[in-house]
Amino acid sequence: MAHAVLGGLVAVGWLVLPLAGGAGGRSGAGGRSGAGVADGATVTVARSEGVTAPAAPSSEAVGATTGDLVPPLVAAGAAGALAAYGYGRRRRRVTTRTTPGGSGHHLISLPELDSRTRELLVGLDDCVRASAEELGCAADRAAPGAVTPYAEALAYAEAELRAAFRLRQRLDDAETAPDGDDRRDVLEEIVARCEDAGRRLDAAAPGFDQLRALERETPVAVERAETRFRELAGRTPATEAALAALHERYAPGASLPVAGDVEQAKDRLVFAGLRLNLARQCADRGEATKAAASLRAAEAAVAQAGVLLDGVDRLGDELATAAARLPAALASVETASGVVPGRATATGGTDPFPLGGDARLARAGVLLAGVRRETASGPYDPPDALRRVVEAAALLSEAGEGEVPDLRDDALLPARGSLAAATGFIGTHRGAVGSAARTRLAEAERLLGPGSPTSTAVRRAGELAQEARRLAERDVRTHGSPVSGDAGAGAGGAVLGGILLGDGEGPVSYGGPRTRGRRATPTV
Repeated sequence: MAHAVLGGLVAVGWLVLPLAGGAGGRSGAGGRSGAGVADGATVTVARSEGVTAPAAPSSEAVGATTGDLVPPLVAAGAAGALAAYGYGRRRRRVTTRTTPGGSGHHLISLPELDSRTRELLVGLDDCVRASAEELGCAADRAAPGAVTPYAEALAYAEAELRAAFRLRQRLDDAETAPDGDDRRDVLEEIVARCEDAGRRLDAAAPGFDQLRALERETPVAVERAETRFRELAGRTPATEAALAALHERYAPGASLPVAGDVEQAKDRLVFAGLRLNLARQCADRGEATKAAASLRAAEAAVAQAGVLLDGVDRLGDELATAAARLPAALASVETASGVVPGRATATGGTDPFPLGGDARLARAGVLLAGVRRETASGPYDPPDALRRVVEAAALLSEAGEGEVPDLRDDALLPARGSLAAATGFIGTHRGAVGSAARTRLAEAERLLGPGSPTSTAVRRAGELAQEARRLAERDVRTHGSPVSGDAGAGAGGAVLGGILLGDGEGPVSYGGPRTRGRRATPTV
């Protein structure tokens, strides 16, 4: 912008100086001609007794003057255009941000800014998740309307976070990723949204503490948490038996989304039990702040144990539903494609498309034959099989093969199952999960959001949810817990779940990055 203004000033100077010089020259010449006329004034009057008209300028002089003006005018126009472009771009950048300019992000390198956006996304996502948990606990016993301001602050932060994740996904997509200044603009927009959302939650945190009032109502809150704790502890053996039944009934891959969830639920419950006992002890000694901190950690651990156990039950329902839908979906696609199930080939297999030269038809045939073979031979993974049937139907539709049925509802089942599994895993392991997995999860949620998603959006959402789960599992495998053994049993799982901060301090609470860890964790 400064360069454009400087160019405009130079162009204006170039335009004005020749005119000023020309005016001076004409003034000098006029003085000299006036003197000549004065000398012969009597002769002129005697001859004409009138006023003599001034002589018109020559065409050469006009052309020279006009030619001198062209370069300055072109330069001035170009500088003006550059200034307008720079102003408009800056205007757009300012109006699309949620915070004022002047943050200084333009002073750091692009890789550093990219890394900062990833950190901010992870931090804000953790704040939003913890705030939602706290808000749910407060809403159970607060007066009607008391939680409204804090729910509004959370909703604002969630909206900003969704927009920031959408921008991050745009950067991660190879086909739509901008570069150069445009990439910096997007990164700065992500930073602005995250920082603004965090400030909104931070500003609401003190008032929320007054509403939550854990320091004043510790005994009542402890009893409520203990009731939920005993309920989940009683459910654990039944959920463990249900998981064992899933192992026996379906293929090993079918129960992978909840592998280890029962053990982790037990770990969270051990941690919660210790913190509940500590909360009672601190309350009896009159240490209200320590009691509130222990209680908050226990509530979060109990909530995550519930998520882990619910995930096993949800998967059981999903497997049963997919197994019930699969035969009809498979038969309808086979009928539409002209496949004769079980038709033998010279190699002993099946050839669903003996005359098809289209690669899509060949791929669809392989998918359908594989599903047919697995369902006939023994235990299989129903959601995965249904997903492959849906993929085959999409390939047939693209190839224009017959009247392919619309399997959008069948596609929704495995897609939503993958989304739920990824959501549960990231939420209960968020202390170790990075921005890439969270970004894919947010995009999958957007595609499966309110409304009626298209078949293409459903398939894409399922793929993104599976990718989010893979990336999150990778992050957890490479994560090391810094919590030492004297932090108490289950503390490592609490850090992994984002209940405690990375150094074992916390627990996290309602609020933004500056206030989420404001409660001190008492020593066990």
